[in-house]
Amino acid sequence: METVIRGIAVYVILLAAMRLSGRRTLAQITSFDFVLLLIIAETTQQALLGDDFSITNAVVLMVTLFGLDIALSHVKLWSPRVNRLLDGAPTVLISLGKLDEEAIRRSRVGLDDILEAARAEHEVERLDQIKFAVLEIGGAISIIPKEPPKRPDEE
Repeated sequence: METVIRGIAVYVILLAAMRLSGRRTLAQITSFDFVLLLIIAETTQQALLGDDFSITNAVVLMVTLFGLDIALSHVKLWSPRVNRLLDGAPTVLISLGKLDEEAIRRSRVGLDDILEAARAEHEVERLDQIKFAVLEIGGAISIIPKEPPKRPDEE
């Protein structure tokens, strides 16, 4: 029973830590993030298993973690409030060509990240060519470019 409680506690703590650290850490992993992930994995393993390294304990722990994950996915489908709490919501970084400085600061997204997404998705080179930029739940930045001005011969 101790293994089950440990598993649930560590799962909830890691879920909260990932939510608080922001979406960009999930979208682009840096060397620093990778090293941190390795350290967290080792620390988590010790917290989960304690002194019992038996196969039985490991199986109980795996079943607990997968069960908890499946249960939470069902709860998220049932409750939009829980879904938003656990996964967050998309964040509009640029709206109608205007930067939302507060949203950018809160999301810890740099202008270089927005421009990189704009170049990769739409070959947009400048901020003034972006109509909307949205930081999605998964950490990707979606870009909606401004419509190019129509030429008189296109009308």
